[in-house]
Amino acid sequence: MRIDNTIALVTGANRGIGAALVEALLEQGASKVYAAARQDADVAALRARNDRRIVPVQLDVTDDAQIERVAAEATDLRILFNNAGVLDLGSVLDAPSSAFDRNFDVNVFGLLHTTRAFALALTTHQGAVVNILTLVALASMPSLGVYNASKAAAWSLTQSMRGDFARRQVKVFGVFPGAVDTDMLKDVEMPKTAPADVAAAVMEGIEAGDEDIFPDPMARALYAQWTTDHKAIERQFAAM
Repeated sequence: MRIDNTIALVTGANRGIGAALVEALLEQGASKVYAAARQDADVAALRARNDRRIVPVQLDVTDDAQIERVAAEATDLRILFNNAGVLDLGSVLDAPSSAFDRNFDVNVFGLLHTTRAFALALTTHQGAVVNILTLVALASMPSLGVYNASKAAAWSLTQSMRGDFARRQVKVFGVFPGAVDTDMLKDVEMPKTAPADVAAAVMEGIEAGDEDIFPDPMARALYAQWTTDHKAIERQFAAM
């Protein structure tokens, strides 16, 4: 699939990986990018860039009415980037139920409802869905139990979508970053990859047709170990 001259929508486009995806799409020649953000101020900041290729839209992926409104506007969409996400710390034994509700509402149901709303446009244009997941969807870190569980569920959804969309000639990609230098991980001390490098690797993976994209050195190294001995990675993460 070619990025050049495509039309894309990126959720959570105001910062981190989302902002980097918008830049990478433009650098690769996308003709239009719907840049979706939840807050009014973030939408205004995107609009202030005054780039005719960027179409700022307000979109909270937990708000069905907003999803339907944007889907009705972006009927020319070819690639949907489900990037919006939240991360709450805490183990599955002591995290409050509200944390599970928030992470699943955004990371699972937000991804699901957004994809379903754009399914017709993606089918019409034989496009693609790109779900930004995480390496810890494969092997869980107990301190991130809430987030891990939601992203593992999103990974399962990604695989189901791949089967369902195959009949419609729509490709589905899963992206599994390791540690990325974003606000989400600003308080975590460990080596991190720049969002721009992750976004560039995502574009490369899409054009190469790689269904599962591991866009940074940590992700690639740990995935190689995981395919050899996933229990060893599970024990390694559990000890962190």
